[in-house]
This record gives sequence, structure tokens and C-alpha cells, in this order.
Amino acid sequence: MNKRTRIIAIAAAVAVSIIIITSPSNSIVIPPPTSSINGTDAVQIVATHLQKPWAMSFGDNKIFFTEKVGKIRVIDNGTLVNDSVADLHVADITDAGLLGITLHPDFENNHFIYVYYTYQEGSSLWNEVLRITESNDKITDQKVILDKIPGAEFDDGGVIKFGPDKKLYIGTGDATNQSSAQDLKSLAGKILRLNDDGSIPQDNPFPNSPVYSYGHRNPQGLTWDDKGNLYETEEGPTRNDEINLIKPGQNYGWPNQECSGSAQYQNALACYNPSIGPAGIVYYMPGKLDIKPSLILAALIGQGLYQLPVQNGTIQEPKIILDGIGRIRDVEEGPDGYLYILTSNTDGMGFPDQNDDKLLRIVK
Repeated sequence: MNKRTRIIAIAAAVAVSIIIITSPSNSIVIPPPTSSINGTDAVQIVATHLQKPWAMSFGDNKIFFTEKVGKIRVIDNGTLVNDSVADLHVADITDAGLLGITLHPDFENNHFIYVYYTYQEGSSLWNEVLRITESNDKITDQKVILDKIPGAEFDDGGVIKFGPDKKLYIGTGDATNQSSAQDLKSLAGKILRLNDDGSIPQDNPFPNSPVYSYGHRNPQGLTWDDKGNLYETEEGPTRNDEINLIKPGQNYGWPNQECSGSAQYQNALACYNPSIGPAGIVYYMPGKLDIKPSLILAALIGQGLYQLPVQNGTIQEPKIILDGIGRIRDVEEGPDGYLYILTSNTDGMGFPDQNDDKLLRIVK
């Protein structure tokens, strides 16, 4: 098969389907991927030969991203710096490793970078949220924000983001202990919410607790729309991947409910069966690209980037923005108004080409 890029016009009709998405009101479809990619006038290659990249964040004309092997990398004024910002001793095992990254809302002044990573202590795996201070693309200081989050080879969570309220949100997996997701005393299987220094906000839904929502299996992506609504992507066991609208103090059902079915739990906005491996997600407002306000979803198993319009609290029929590049791990909107994506073909579950993995920018 010739290498080519397949950019689908946002208005194009979606005809062929292999993945069914169920929601409370209708069924919609996601089309299959096609081929592979080289740099084009629509998709630019920003960096290549990355090692298991997981997440990225923008600040001060730089792009910081994590590699699961333990490296924090930086693209400074368009150039990938050879030396890593930091090398962390991590447990890089399947779902575990150096995962999420986010920059402080006031990064240009304080240079605070937050990362979520897995480490081994004896025979146990744990996750920690670490704040590092960066200067001239190097680490100068560090502080533990939250430690002893249960970790595991599978279902390790790892997404972290600052919300519009300038609070730090952390998505943790159940770490293969399903009952922990329903245990409010456990940090596993939750969306956590903290102040930037690691303290607990006074307006959290549970007094003196970092828990913001619970009943989660394996959160992979977080984003907010223009009205401040929080959306989360979540991997199911072998099917029933979810996109959830997160509300404070609510129970999303795992392991007692997958997607929907009981008034006791929150229903998912969308349920993917079979699995597409939902990963990073971003809410895109009108910018440089001809895309109406929508959720933009990166898919690992689904191997594509999808536009998911939301109307009246319901996710509408998705449309392909980009496919043919294999597994996509993360998507973000850059300060320039374009979409940036990280592929994930070197993580042992993909089929990397000689230049994988890549950071790409969609400009048309």
C-alpha cells in the first residue's frame, strides 16, 4: 500500500463502519482507518523517532512531552532538544511508566511542570504526581504533589490537566483492583482534584478528600468545553469504552456498571463496542482549522483522530479528521490554533515505521 495521508473533509459523509457507539438516544458509527503518512501540506511532521510518547503540554513557546521510558522532552522554538529536561526512574511496564504532563497556568512566570509516573517499591507499583521547576530546558527543583496512588501494569490511569478553575485534575486507574473504584478512601479509580501545591480544595465534593468523582476504570483523557463542562475518556475491559461528562461527587459505576443501565450511577455520553482505545481528548473552539466547536478524540485501537460534535448533551455522529498513521495517543490544541497529535506505535502494541513515533501538526 502506498504511503499517503487521508484528510477527510469535515463535511464529508461517513458511510463505512466497523465500530458501533451507543448512547442513551441513538447509535452512531466510527469508520475504519486506511493507510500511513508522510509530511504533507495539511499535516506537518514536527518531530520523529520518539520513544513511546504519552502526553504533551504547551507553554512559553515550547512543547513539553513525556516518553513512557522516563524522559521529559522539549521542543524549544520549533527544535527538538536532544537532551531531555529530566530522566525519571520509572516502571515502564505496559500501561505504566511516565504518563501525563501538564504545565501550571502561570508557567511563564513560575516554570512549574507536573507529571504523573509509575515507580516500583519492593514488589508494589505506585504512582506519584511530581512538580518540577524548569529553567533553560533543564530541571532545577522538584516537589511531590501526591504520592501512593495505587499502580499496576494495567489500568494505571495517568492523565493530568489544569482546569479553567486553575485546579489540578488527575485521572487514576483502578490498578486492576476493581473494588477500589467504589472505595472513597482509595485514590484508585477516581478523578482527583487538588490545588496547585497538592492541598485539597475546600469546595471539593467530599470534605478533606481529593476525590472529585469515582467509579472509574482507566481514565485516559480530560478536557473542558467553553462552558466549563469536564469530559473524560475511559478504557473499558475489552469493550464498552466510555466518554463521560464528569460532575462533582458522582459515581460512574465501575465495576458495577459499564456505560449505562442503572439510575444509581451516571450514564456515559458515549459507549464504544468493540473497543477503540480512546486516549487523549480536547475541546476545539473555532480557530485556524475549519472545525466547528467539537470534542476531538485520539484513538489507539481505532487508529484515528475523530471530531465528535456535542449537541444538547448528546454526542453526534463522529467524523474522521485524520487516519492512516497508526495508533494516536494524545491530541492538543496549540497556542497557534492548530491541532497537535502524538502517535503511539512504539509502545509494543503497534506497527512502527522507520520514523515512529511522531509529533504531528494538522494545519488544514
